[in-house]
Amino acid sequence: MDLVIRNTRVVDGTGTPSYTADVAIRDGRIAEIRKEGTGPRPTARRILDADGLALSPGFIDMHAHSDLALLRDPDHSAKAAQGVTLEVLGQDGLSYAPVDDRTLTEVRKAITGWNGDGSDIDFDWRTVGEYLDRLDRQGIAVNAAYLIPQGTVRMYAVGWDDREATTQEMDRMRQLVAEGMEQGAVGMSSGLTYTPGMYAKDSELAELCKVVARYDGYYCPHHRSYGAGALQAYEEMVNLTREAGCALHLAHATMNFGVNKGKAPDLLALLDGALDDGADISLDTYPYTPGCTTLVAMLPSWASEGGPEAILARLRDDATAERIRHHMEVIGADGCHGVPIEWDTIEISGVSDPGLASCVGKTIQQSADMRGEEPWVTARRLLINDRLGSTILQHVGHEENVRLIMKHRVHTGGSDGILQGFKPHPRAYGTFPQYLGRYSRELGILSLEETVAHLTSRPAARLRLPDRGLVREGYRADLVLFDPETVAAGSTFESPRTLPTGIPHVLIDGRFVIEDGKRTDVLAGRSVRRTAA
Repeated sequence: MDLVIRNTRVVDGTGTPSYTADVAIRDGRIAEIRKEGTGPRPTARRILDADGLALSPGFIDMHAHSDLALLRDPDHSAKAAQGVTLEVLGQDGLSYAPVDDRTLTEVRKAITGWNGDGSDIDFDWRTVGEYLDRLDRQGIAVNAAYLIPQGTVRMYAVGWDDREATTQEMDRMRQLVAEGMEQGAVGMSSGLTYTPGMYAKDSELAELCKVVARYDGYYCPHHRSYGAGALQAYEEMVNLTREAGCALHLAHATMNFGVNKGKAPDLLALLDGALDDGADISLDTYPYTPGCTTLVAMLPSWASEGGPEAILARLRDDATAERIRHHMEVIGADGCHGVPIEWDTIEISGVSDPGLASCVGKTIQQSADMRGEEPWVTARRLLINDRLGSTILQHVGHEENVRLIMKHRVHTGGSDGILQGFKPHPRAYGTFPQYLGRYSRELGILSLEETVAHLTSRPAARLRLPDRGLVREGYRADLVLFDPETVAAGSTFESPRTLPTGIPHVLIDGRFVIEDGKRTDVLAGRSVRRTAA
């Protein structure tokens, strides 16, 4: 054996009671599990005494925005230190493959607030397969799976126009999705409050989902509303995927804004009814109340038609800017989920231009009050001067909804972690220890065994991974050793880049990525590509 972890409390990912055992690793896989008192103890070149530590499968982040961070930052302690051994990229319908030269230029501008402008990245890929090959060739901190981004596919085939796709364009989108699935994508994502993906009607989405279903993948929508009409938006996705015969995974599934306070039971009743009727549904959440996105995402969709340069032109025009303001503040823009915007809930978390750093950490309302002007004047100036690159925290969540949804039988964990900005959301650095420490140990919302199952075997099952997500002989040695009594998120809204405590060891393929609480120089991560059911 290469390594034996002795005297560890095995929390194996099934949700059943933990037990004490020695776990032996050889050639990157779990070779033997010897329960306490059942026979001779395995030996190895290295023995790690884990007395007092729990051993679990590596955590799977079902909603990550590390598409460029994995290439930019080999350390990637933001995720590795949490015990994350696999991230799912390509989220919310916007990412960097498949693209042509025009689409790549446009998508880089569109999601600068999520991933930076990419000026430090050599974009030497265009297809999904080439992007995954690049991850493998470079070597990355943690494993990565990829969702085909439907908004990028529409950008590629149709452009930024708010119209139905032609027959030829529809065929091209089907082809792009099929090629991406054949090259290893695990499914398709959408961002249906982001342009241009939001311009797709249900019939168009259903046709693409049928392609995904042929390859046994899943559809992961950021659906059309998390505010006014949220329940109807969830129902729309359930019905759409059932019609298409495609598995459904609901991204950052929550019920936000004042209109949805206390309405998590309505969502769960909808899902339970569909599940009981045979639907294949799962969801992910992060254990925090504020959301995180870009400031430009709050605009009405008509103001975003045509792409970033068209948006900036509209913002510079006084008459059009006044229409945008009225739509956002009075009517309720679709970008803000149909709810009239409350500027005191919109906190700037990051800017692309360092000269605008004084805005970070303040709400739009606070910055406007300091200037003695209306909030829209402040927001408009920031959008223009930062060229749409500003990220925000949106304080519109409800703790009771968060707690109830995380207990559901198809729940998994996802950080939705945006790593850009001077003051990112603490979920990027704290989601998984937050589940273990605050919600399991301190609040008792879930037992430790249940919590680990939500973060490991359930997402592995959704991804159809035959040898990950459990501590089981023959499975890959993607493992986390943590102290159940001390594990906690270090990140806060004031200090969001603080690493967690109580996670001394993380292994990928049996190699230490985190050892004695410190990041090693090991790059054991690789692309994880679609497998047969």
